[in-house]
Amino acid sequence: MPSIINEPKLDFKDVLLRPKRSTLKSRSEVELTREFKFKNSKRTYSGIPVVASNMDTVGTFEMADKLAEAGLFTTMHKHYSIDQWKDFGATRPVSIFDHVAISSGISENDWNKLTAVCEALPQLNAICLDVANGYSETFVDFIRKVREQFPRHTIFAGNVVTGEMVEELLLAGADCVKVGIGPGSVCTTRKKAGVGYPQLSAVLECADAAHGLNGHVMSDGGCTNPGDVAKAFGAGADFVMMGGLFAGHDQSGGELIERDGRKFKLFYGMSSDTAMKKHHGAVAEYRASEGKTITIPYRGDVTNTVLDLLGGIRSACTYTGSRTLKELPKRTTFIRVTQQTNDMYNPYEVATAPKSG
Repeated sequence: MPSIINEPKLDFKDVLLRPKRSTLKSRSEVELTREFKFKNSKRTYSGIPVVASNMDTVGTFEMADKLAEAGLFTTMHKHYSIDQWKDFGATRPVSIFDHVAISSGISENDWNKLTAVCEALPQLNAICLDVANGYSETFVDFIRKVREQFPRHTIFAGNVVTGEMVEELLLAGADCVKVGIGPGSVCTTRKKAGVGYPQLSAVLECADAAHGLNGHVMSDGGCTNPGDVAKAFGAGADFVMMGGLFAGHDQSGGELIERDGRKFKLFYGMSSDTAMKKHHGAVAEYRASEGKTITIPYRGDVTNTVLDLLGGIRSACTYTGSRTLKELPKRTTFIRVTQQTNDMYNPYEVATAPKSG
């Protein structure tokens, strides 16, 4: 018989951060850089754990160049060739590889390309194993295979939304589990498949499970503004990944479109018709498209967005009295909001050009 979980589960829009007494005099006193020691690779990461998604409209080499300058992280999209990776490695400083990961699916072709790139680029330290459904035994087996072949590489793997599966992926060899099914602005899994989990609750529960095993989690999707990113960190996410907030820039992928004197860039989910036709020729008969294609107002260089994003996180830390990003979950109390407040919340802020400052 089907069962129902009656306990309320929450998205970012359902809560606000409660302010607390603070000894900070300025946002400039907040330290956003964090250092992590990963469970299985034993590697140490130091940087600002904000991550550009491995979508081909976001996770580009150009984006990595820019974000690495600010200490942020980029997971590259899966569709760069081996030769493109070799060119990237030959023309960038070794230090950039502290802030990038190669992404891979779990097919035989994916395995062959992953192996070739990692052998050609010994300076590459991180691998992002990315599938829509992280609950399959095949995915768990693939993580074990990658861990055995690449013992020193940090492995990000997902996506899942429940604590027990986070534990299984960590025990299989992952270092950081990606959390999120359906929250992204161009993901339609919740509508097409009826599957998902409200993102704030997923992060809270999965972070608790991961930290009990000395593992880590990355919140993936659902952040439409800097406040949502702060809420994800407050819920216990070690890393926060986003697509829409990094879309529409010079460094983003996606076609540039002019319409009525205004510029836009194409942004689409990696399970959309657009992505599958581009990379696979067509949508396979056995599956449905679980992503949509939209246009984002052209937003210029990504630098202003980064400044706006980090400024918002610093502000959240100041309001909660958190001197460091690491302190934020310890000082976070979430307030459930009323429906009226909920209605005022704008889920489409991703489509507006952010102001710097």
